Amino acid sequence: ELLQQDYPDFEVVVVNHTSSDETASLLKELTPFYPHLKVVSIEQELNFFKGKKFPLSIGIKSAKNELLLLTDADCVPASKQWIKKMVEHYDSKTDIVLGYGPYEPRKGLLNLLIRYDTFVVAMQYLSYALAGIPYMGVGRNLSYRKSMFLRNKGFTSHYKISSGDDDLFINQVANKRNTQINIDPDSFVYSVPKTTFNAYFRQKRRHLTTGKYYKATFKWLLGLFSFTQLLFWVLFILMLSLKIQPILVLSLFLLKLITTIIVQKNTADRLGEHHLLLFSLAIEPIYVFLIPLITFISSINQPKAWK
Repeated sequence: ELLQQDYPDFEVVVVNHTSSDETASLLKELTPFYPHLKVVSIEQELNFFKGKKFPLSIGIKSAKNELLLLTDADCVPASKQWIKKMVEHYDSKTDIVLGYGPYEPRKGLLNLLIRYDTFVVAMQYLSYALAGIPYMGVGRNLSYRKSMFLRNKGFTSHYKISSGDDDLFINQVANKRNTQINIDPDSFVYSVPKTTFNAYFRQKRRHLTTGKYYKATFKWLLGLFSFTQLLFWVLFILMLSLKIQPILVLSLFLLKLITTIIVQKNTADRLGEHHLLLFSLAIEPIYVFLIPLITFISSINQPKAWK
């Protein structure tokens, strides 16, 4: 899908960053058939930054066009209209277009948890962007101008942090005037989900380590959301188990349920995730307690390297 996009002038820049599999040979086989495929290879000793910020910076500087569209190696666009749909949201004032990157549906509770997590995060960053206060994007589906990247000196302000090439950079440069969102289904980019809890834990842990570097306003807003969610479930379980005003407690739970369904249904319909609503009540309590736990563990034992 990447190499066969329906768009008149584009190139696919693949950064082969110290791969040890068959990536190099595969790219070599594809290059004669796709003249718009550009391969940039980086040896291990040339990686000056932690994580993928250095190879990503090299790929961006190697790109010939002004509009950049970023994704990961394990991602697949939903259609051949991906580039077209993302570019349509640019005008003279737009520097950034935030896309949606869902995970492929699979069987099992872990997959539901991963997709619910992705949905909640998207609901937050897309709605905040619509409200004029964009704070992050996801590297699986993100677009911005090359000139803006170079003008802001890329990732240099946070190059020592392994992750954050998407959210920290957007947190730094995005504002209500230069940012648009795209939730057209043809612009979605799907990723392969983790299949073990340990793998998901490591991935989520890496993502959460960047939160403390956000601007103070966003740390407060996101922290307040997580705190109120956690507080509700703690009080609900506590009061229900102690039989304190059970009718009132159940009434408040019903009100919360209705409010959640109304809010999430609108977003779920737009993002094609309406089936998640069927499981949201069962997943939300797990999610609400799990995320603070991962955050706490990350704060006392930060991952040393990005993989």
